[in-house]
Amino acid sequence: MGTILSRIQEIATEEGITIGALERQIGASKGVLSRAINNGTDIQSKWIQTIVENYPRYSPRWLMTGRGEMFDKEPTAPTKQQPTIADERPVASPATKPGDGIPLIPIEAMAGALTSEQTVLEYECERYVVPMFKGADFLIPVKGSSMYPKYSSGDIVACQRVPMSDLFFQWNKVYVIDTNQGALIKRIKPGSDKDHVLIVSDNEKYDPFELPYSAIHAVALVIGVIRLE
Repeated sequence: MGTILSRIQEIATEEGITIGALERQIGASKGVLSRAINNGTDIQSKWIQTIVENYPRYSPRWLMTGRGEMFDKEPTAPTKQQPTIADERPVASPATKPGDGIPLIPIEAMAGALTSEQTVLEYECERYVVPMFKGADFLIPVKGSSMYPKYSSGDIVACQRVPMSDLFFQWNKVYVIDTNQGALIKRIKPGSDKDHVLIVSDNEKYDPFELPYSAIHAVALVIGVIRLE
């Protein structure tokens, strides 16, 4: 059955990242997890909670106890006529105070939102309070069908900027990337060499293609989706 630490190592292996990369993803200091794994010591419960929040596809019960399946089952589709996530809990409400909530960025401003350029502020963006996505920097609408059925045209995705100064990808995760071809919402996988990544659509009608790191100008991790029905 193993320990919590061994299961954290399993998550890192499944994600195709190092323990150091996982530490950065959850905001932990370098060595917080790696030292505990190497020495067999305990870690603070807050880091376990943060792992659960950052990697929701893994079962919290499995992580904590080793019982059950590693992955949670896919949630059912929402039915409420308001912004919802897949478990049908309402998660978004219009912000009522200036500066509150997360800005919903129009598609034409997506590249600016990724790079935090001042030009984004020129848009009068709607803002939404989304408690489930406290780490999100902005929301953007999905356009097109390349990521169907994971994301449909009209869905709203919550995004968290990734610093280019310390860029690493969690393989097989969905990102918004600003490229020479414009802003793309795609799944990222390892490329044929260290200078490239593989850009993958969930819709099999769209062929994957390689992109050099040099063509990537800004990156944000997609951390959740809100469907407006």
